[in-house]
Amino acid sequence: MARGKRFKAPKVSTVIGQGTVITGDVAFAGGLHLDGSIKGKVTGEADSRSTLTVSEQGAVEGDVWVENLILNGAVIGDVHASERVELATNARVSGTVYYRLLEMAMGAEVNGQLVHTEEAAQVADEDAQKQELADESPSQAGENAASADDRPFQARENTESTL
Repeated sequence: MARGKRFKAPKVSTVIGQGTVITGDVAFAGGLHLDGSIKGKVTGEADSRSTLTVSEQGAVEGDVWVENLILNGAVIGDVHASERVELATNARVSGTVYYRLLEMAMGAEVNGQLVHTEEAAQVADEDAQKQELADESPSQAGENAASADDRPFQARENTESTL
């Protein structure tokens, strides 16, 4: 199986130091490195390659909504990562982890569910395409539909009568 190119986290623009406790929701863009703890929801700005790095001393009590998560500490809450989750040896998650790509080291713990989200997104796209086709007018649908003779390898109805 071919490996994709190695993930490179964005430059860390915010550090929350060990011994610091933030109570309330935190929103950020770019990279956030957490050595302290956050009691509240952590949200990374969409399309900013938002990456939360939680060290062995770091902890989050609340839901996490980011593009990428690198975890070696604890999260008590659900994790929603639109791209990548890396769970290092000391990672502890109590909640559901939604991910597109998951890397999990031996010793990491998830007490909850692991939910791969790429398939759900593909199903939603297919449903949207089907709905668009259903919404077309009859004349457009007739133009876009292939005739029975143009469809290869499909059974055609026999119109000849046999006696």
